[in-house]
Amino acid sequence: MSESNKMKEMPVNRLMVQMGIPMILSMALQAVYNIVDSAFVGNMKVGSEAALNALTLVFPVQMLMVAVGIGTGVGTNALLARTLGQGNAKKAAKVAGNSLFLGVIIYVVCFLFGIFGVRAYISSQTIDPGVISMGMSYLRICCVVSFGIIFFSLFEKLLQATGRSLYSTIGQVVGAVVNIILDPIMIYGIGPVPEMGVEGAAYATVIGQVASAALLFIFHMKLNKEFEHGVEYMKPDTGIIKEIYAIGLPAIIAQALMSIMVYVMNLILKFSPSAQTAYGLFYKVQQFVLFLAFGLRDAITPIIAFAYGMHSKKRIQDGIRYGLIYTIVLMVVGVAITEIFPGAFATLFNAGQSREYFIGAMRIISISFIFAGINVAYQGIYQALDGGMESLVISLLRQLIIILPLAGIFSVFVRNGQMGVSLIWWAFPITELTACLVGYVLLKRIRKNKVESLS
Repeated sequence: MSESNKMKEMPVNRLMVQMGIPMILSMALQAVYNIVDSAFVGNMKVGSEAALNALTLVFPVQMLMVAVGIGTGVGTNALLARTLGQGNAKKAAKVAGNSLFLGVIIYVVCFLFGIFGVRAYISSQTIDPGVISMGMSYLRICCVVSFGIIFFSLFEKLLQATGRSLYSTIGQVVGAVVNIILDPIMIYGIGPVPEMGVEGAAYATVIGQVASAALLFIFHMKLNKEFEHGVEYMKPDTGIIKEIYAIGLPAIIAQALMSIMVYVMNLILKFSPSAQTAYGLFYKVQQFVLFLAFGLRDAITPIIAFAYGMHSKKRIQDGIRYGLIYTIVLMVVGVAITEIFPGAFATLFNAGQSREYFIGAMRIISISFIFAGINVAYQGIYQALDGGMESLVISLLRQLIIILPLAGIFSVFVRNGQMGVSLIWWAFPITELTACLVGYVLLKRIRKNKVESLS
């Protein structure tokens, strides 16, 4: 069965499994980048505690770069899938080309920040000169060579939109393997390679990302034959760019809010560098679990978007039902792992003075995973049905409107010594549950307005 026929005819249950598994693996491997870096850096002979703190502080900017790349890709994914569902190959070529033009613009902005902005950013979160120096070195490398992660994110979505998610996973695997091999070599200095510490972790990460992007570029050019390729299609088309960001901007904001949330949480926890580091380490574990939901969301969105382009109510409804069921199953597994093995994760990172904070955070915040996963699935459904505003509402609730005021209020009690820092962690389950209830109401509304009205 050809890829386009598969999107039209294969039962949605089977299609979601077939597309979802590679995407879930792809997103899980993307989370591995940060986990592996932290694990190797945490086991450095000298300065490991300061290095872990530095990686915690640079993480929001890394997330922001990924946010813009993935958000642009999400808009491209949904628009391209819907355009192909309508049989418009000429427009599909322009959609793909304009997404690559946007990638160039995004890279230029990241490059300039890497040259001029890293010192001010790191210094806003710490006064430790060692942490500032390590954070600047790591972040500057990641920004200057950010074209790897940006174009990987775009080519990944272009392949997913045509049902070729297996190939995006292959590219992700190659990048992860390159990163894992290079990390100990460059961090510790093995063979002819000098010991580079935190800088070595940065170089290993960006080399892996560039390898992934290069491989996916080859797959895109050779396999995506449903539309034409060429530099001429990169000519900016205002209408298409607006359509991409009508879908993708809420996804960018959603991802960017994650970055803002982590940055503000670092400021809230500034009173305790150990708690700050513990939150940063836990967030990477949390990313690994939630990226499973993000991977499945990346199957949900093109499947429902393609069905929406076809005006197939049944396939849309099946996509919603199976997407939510499979997401809940994945999140139950994630909760079980994090609740049972928090000590093992702390040992992996060599958490040191942050160990108890880290274990406390894992036991409390992981309760929120099931609700968080459902919220991610809701957003994939909204994006497929042109529900950008609904997706944005959930993001704002989860990562700004509820979580940060709650955490800030709880932190007052911590500073007064009345309760432990674990009180701050309870802001996460409360936030995700509240957003999930709102998301259910929005889902009912969008199904009534967008699906039931289809002829």
